[in-house]
Amino acid sequence: MTERATAAYSARADEYAALLGSMAAVHPDDRTLVDAWAAGRRGPSLDAGCGPGHWAASLARQGHRVTGIDAVPEFVEHARRTYGSEDVDFRVGSLDALPIADGSVDGVLSWYSVIHHDPARIGVPLAEFRRVLSPGGGLLLGFFEGPAVEAFDHAVVTAHRWPVASLAALLDEAGFEVVDTVTRTAPEHRPHGAISAVRR
Repeated sequence: MTERATAAYSARADEYAALLGSMAAVHPDDRTLVDAWAAGRRGPSLDAGCGPGHWAASLARQGHRVTGIDAVPEFVEHARRTYGSEDVDFRVGSLDALPIADGSVDGVLSWYSVIHHDPARIGVPLAEFRRVLSPGGGLLLGFFEGPAVEAFDHAVVTAHRWPVASLAALLDEAGFEVVDTVTRTAPEHRPHGAISAVRR
């Protein structure tokens, strides 16, 4: 996340957390997808770009050891305050230089956490995800889907849409094998995409 994006989220962290910082705000299909993915992970997991912490806490309630990392200090503070009873280690950190040891996690959940990365630099967090995953570890990536790689005016700060095929190709270049892809379009939501992949 750029400094501009971090500052934009910091300024609206309370508003964002109140609106979207609970599992009640999650689309049922997304919860089903993430839960199914998590059920296949056996070791520690990383919620990369954890935001207010609700996904990390949900994974912890399912018995996973989870680290949640976000560049926005206000989100990390909210996550610790709200989900402190869950077994989650919330930390401030950048997806471009994760404070996680090589090969130390079995799963990385990146749910809309790279949408603000410039397309020319999105390979940086993807490489970091591969670095921290153990061989065969799984990545689940959620993002705004679209017919072309393009910027748009997100509610907080500029974000990007990605065709599934384009992002899948970058994952392949980064050392991942794509396992499955999902898309969803509904009148009340922007088109959604998700890719499940494993580290080669």
